[in-house]
Amino acid sequence: MTTDAPTTAPVADARALALAHYAARAVLEHVLARHGITFPQQVTLRAAVTAAAPQTPEGLVAQVQRSLKADPAGLRTTVDELLAARLLVADGPYLRPTDSGRALLTAVAAEVAPASARIWGGIPAGDLAAAGRVLALVTERAEAELAAPTA
Repeated sequence: MTTDAPTTAPVADARALALAHYAARAVLEHVLARHGITFPQQVTLRAAVTAAAPQTPEGLVAQVQRSLKADPAGLRTTVDELLAARLLVADGPYLRPTDSGRALLTAVAAEVAPASARIWGGIPAGDLAAAGRVLALVTERAEAELAAPTA
């Protein structure tokens, strides 16, 4: 005998968000590991590549820190690693991505694309729009919490 009990959709909460984030990040990190680059290195390199103008090391660290909420000292080390790997190069006071850095990001994107299509494919546009609105609100509220003075 089968029952036709209604199914309840999972509720979006901090745990569900974290599980989705870490699962998707793990897919990316598997690809990054094959290329010898870490997640923070990839985020930092992408920030340098997509910047409208060359950035100083401190400007790049500040931009990535806002995204990753990571320790600036650790991000300075990440910038140094990218310089040592010749994925970034110093040009006076500014950092510029090298051709190798750009090629690495292109290769990673090409490798991740099929998995990304499998993960995101088939999700209705309305669901994606609703999730986008919720995630933007959660981000806004969490950033407000981080900016609030602590007692």
